[in-house]
Amino acid sequence: MVSAGNQTTVLKTKGERTRHAILTRAAELATQEGLEPLSIGRLAEAAQLSKSGLFAHFGSKEELQLATVDHAAALFREEVIDPAREAPKGLPRVWALCDHMVDYAERQVFPGGCFFAATSAEFNHRPGPVRDRIEAMIRSWLSYLEHAVEQAQAAGELSRETSARTIAFHLDAFAQAANAQFQLFRDPTVFDEARRAIRERLESLRPA
Repeated sequence: MVSAGNQTTVLKTKGERTRHAILTRAAELATQEGLEPLSIGRLAEAAQLSKSGLFAHFGSKEELQLATVDHAAALFREEVIDPAREAPKGLPRVWALCDHMVDYAERQVFPGGCFFAATSAEFNHRPGPVRDRIEAMIRSWLSYLEHAVEQAQAAGELSRETSARTIAFHLDAFAQAANAQFQLFRDPTVFDEARRAIRERLESLRPA
């Protein structure tokens, strides 16, 4: 029984690694070609896997798309939110979240830039479960950033004259602008511009 249990654990781990690799490739394709065109057939071709093998992981195109969104969300948390949590609550954490967000785009975690910037534009007018999942992730991120700003305001590090929601909107917009401009212009200096704009905005919000 122990041997069988160990074998099951190994197989499960291998399966998780395979699924992770498949979904990473799917997210990469989604940022380059779009999430809507992503199908089991297209992913099988790109990942050099059989369609039957992919059907074992995902029973339909929509299931694949939803799993891809969830995978991209998990990677975003790993790349942006988790490392930022190491910073103290308050202004240091607000800055850490913004800096990691810009870094996420700058390092091209996905070849087509921020997954959620790409897919939100694509699914703006396509109601359904995939759009709902994308919207939920973006709302979750903005809510988390807003909460970090609220903590900085409660600590007296940022003024309350501007709402936390508005501040979070501005900070996210700087990072999103850098991501969009880099995709179009391929000019890496836009990321430094975004960091500078974020610093200046935060500094302007410091209590007198």
